[in-house]
Amino acid sequence: MDFAPSERTRELTERLKRFMREEVFPAEAVYASLLTGGADHTQWRQPVVMEQLKARARDAGLWNLFLPDLEGGAGLSNADYAPLAEIMGHSFIAPEVFNCNAPDTGNMEVLHRYGSPEQREHWLEPLLRGEIRSGFAMTEPDVASSDATNMQATATIDGDDIVLNGRKWWTTGLGHPHCRFVIFMGLSDANAEPHRRHSMVICPLDTPGVHVERMLPVFHDYDEPSGHGELRFDQVRVPASNVILGTGRGFEIAQGRLGPGRVHHCMRALGAAERALSLLCRRAQARVAFGQPLIKLGGNADIIANLRMAIEQARLLTLKAAWTLDTQGSKAALSLISQIKVVVPAVAQQAADAAIQIHGGAGLTDDFPLAQLYAYARVLRLADGPDEVHRAVVAKLEAKAQLATENHA
Repeated sequence: MDFAPSERTRELTERLKRFMREEVFPAEAVYASLLTGGADHTQWRQPVVMEQLKARARDAGLWNLFLPDLEGGAGLSNADYAPLAEIMGHSFIAPEVFNCNAPDTGNMEVLHRYGSPEQREHWLEPLLRGEIRSGFAMTEPDVASSDATNMQATATIDGDDIVLNGRKWWTTGLGHPHCRFVIFMGLSDANAEPHRRHSMVICPLDTPGVHVERMLPVFHDYDEPSGHGELRFDQVRVPASNVILGTGRGFEIAQGRLGPGRVHHCMRALGAAERALSLLCRRAQARVAFGQPLIKLGGNADIIANLRMAIEQARLLTLKAAWTLDTQGSKAALSLISQIKVVVPAVAQQAADAAIQIHGGAGLTDDFPLAQLYAYARVLRLADGPDEVHRAVVAKLEAKAQLATENHA
């Protein structure tokens, strides 16, 4: 097991860090100043500085780094991409700058791996060029979506069409002015085996019957200009050729999509944790109270030490998950991927919370990114499956592994 970055990754790391330092971080305040701050997504606009940054990143060869294919991507393994994702995680705007932002990365991977030539030409290519954005419509408001087999929305073949009906929410990216389609997951055959009942379908947002009901606030913030939306599908007809891979293949696709995506999420979250820790240390050494720097008061030194150790452990676990995914496949990495989805967001939330505390009232304002970092980490404990589901997966696989060990003893 070797976590040493390749020569190419080391070179990309230095270039990426330099671009972040010289281009991305100075642009954060400008980007924020160009947002409307409102709930009406129809008024949201892409800040022009983002398109400028994207053009520079593409010219610099820092583009589509997530895609493990040299045609359209950087051809990196999950383990090689992991440290790059962590660097991007230091800034909320960075993933889009490099065309490595969720949910577009997951949708691009789906279309790259499972899409037809026509689907790739019509939808994947514009995504790879960063010309459009997309959403993923899976979670539903009326059922416990932690169990994806509960889905009630339907995708029914009718002649040469497939008809979509139902409600979806937490469709990230829906509010973006460049969002052109969602990948809809719905029930196609209620009588099939549970994991062969659902299909994934490409649905353009301008199709009749697609209604954006509202954008959902997260901790009273709408995450403009991407946002998270609620959708209603009312007798939405799209060509049956928009089905990805074939009817009943939805869960198969989902498993292929979620493994690498969860590693990406966790590495970005580690970057967020590192930024929170950096801000915490800077504040703790610069601020004086009761005649001493804050770092020397109370248990603040212990807090810093414990965070450093927690981040290091979380990173090693995530790199192991990425390495296992690369070398042994998604089935072998299943427990590890669930482990990092529990561990890493908790560490990031802990780091953001401690940094807020050391900043006092300033930590709650927009003067620092800490409140946003905290919200991001807390949300990640639900996104791509809640902690409880991942713990259940780990426990089930561990019990099975222990039983197998006993039987071979």
